[in-house]
Amino acid sequence: MTPAELNALPSPQFWRRVSCCLYEQLVLLGVIAFTFLVPNLGLGILFGISLPSWLTFLYLYAVLGIYFVWYWTKSGQTLAMQTWRVRIIGTGGHTLTKRQAFWRYVYGSLWLIPCVLLQWAFHLEKWQIIEMLFAVALFIWPLTTYLDRRNHLYRQSLPDRFAGTRLVELPKNLVTLK
Repeated sequence: MTPAELNALPSPQFWRRVSCCLYEQLVLLGVIAFTFLVPNLGLGILFGISLPSWLTFLYLYAVLGIYFVWYWTKSGQTLAMQTWRVRIIGTGGHTLTKRQAFWRYVYGSLWLIPCVLLQWAFHLEKWQIIEMLFAVALFIWPLTTYLDRRNHLYRQSLPDRFAGTRLVELPKNLVTLK
């Protein structure tokens, strides 16, 4: 599709966004297992070394950032986005630049801040933290699309508005698996 055709497409509805996000989290489990668990288990078993939690967080944040930036700049779609026919586009319908993709990732991860504050304020246990992270990532963050009052067909979430990007729903007859 041309950039003009992509730019004219509507935004995905709330439940398509939630479904795509849930599927994305399943895919990310594999990414994390490959890039995080294997090397860290190796360090732990071979040398008895355990990374501090802050370094582990930064490492995971960087790995996931590389994953998203690479997919968004390559085709505009992660594996989950391909399945749900969702694509991220930049201004005028063009594929994202590395700079746009980086800032979209940073703005897209701002939902972690209220989670950390809630965990600190209420002294949540491990499973409560995981439940809260899933609830915020899956349901509360996508609800920010309803803050966009311009046009209900082109509603965008806060990260997309901040980064100057847009999610679009691809038509059913357009299937491009890469």
